[in-house]
Amino acid sequence: MALADLAQTLPDHAKDLRLNLSSLLADASLSDQQKYGALLACAHATGVAPLVRAAEAEAAAKLSPAALHAARAAAAIMAMNNVYYRFTHLASNPEYRTLPARLRMNVIGAPGIEKADFELFCLAVSAINGCGACIDSHEKVLQQHGVKTETIQTAVRLASVVNAVGAVLRTL
Repeated sequence: MALADLAQTLPDHAKDLRLNLSSLLADASLSDQQKYGALLACAHATGVAPLVRAAEAEAAAKLSPAALHAARAAAAIMAMNNVYYRFTHLASNPEYRTLPARLRMNVIGAPGIEKADFELFCLAVSAINGCGACIDSHEKVLQQHGVKTETIQTAVRLASVVNAVGAVLRTL
């Protein structure tokens, strides 16, 4: 099912989500790789199968195989990192922050696409997963790559809408 068709299945109380999704997908402030990569990564982060399938279909026509892989990899690695680093950030014992994670994260160093775009996907997923430490880390890297604050905000707005669509779909 196409993403627009899936959005039309949302109930009337989620009309704003339909409108926001449509306007964000039409927004030209993100490149197609940034927009559809973040969309796909965030859909995977929700774990809502119909949303993932619709995002996969939407992204397939807009992204290279490398970018599709990177978006999926961002969702996967952030599912792990967001739990681990949220724990180290929230734990009262500061010693956890000094210990090596000892978790494989090779894809972060070699995502197969532009580093800034991959970091944008990771930041969007981290926003969904609520990891402040990861949000700060990815935002810092994005700033170092010269990514505009407005670009970052748009990616997080997209993440918030995709997450909300997933929340509504889980109730149907």
